[in-house]
Amino acid sequence: MPVIVNLDVMLARRKMRSKQLAERIGITEQNVSLLKSGKVKGIRFDTLARICAVLDCQPGDILEFRAAPDDEPSP
Repeated sequence: MPVIVNLDVMLARRKMRSKQLAERIGITEQNVSLLKSGKVKGIRFDTLARICAVLDCQPGDILEFRAAPDDEPSP
């Protein structure tokens, strides 16, 4: 998948556990775990905004785009 979720990195930088984040943003620990593993197909903007507010970061700190070599646009 070309979109990489770096939520675990931001949690480590902020010295916060998934459980704490889940409680502060109002979602289950299971959903935080799914987000961290990248096993979700999407995320609501309001959830992303709450995560960014709690972790004091930008969406780009959590989500990263990496094109696969075969996804390169043709000239």
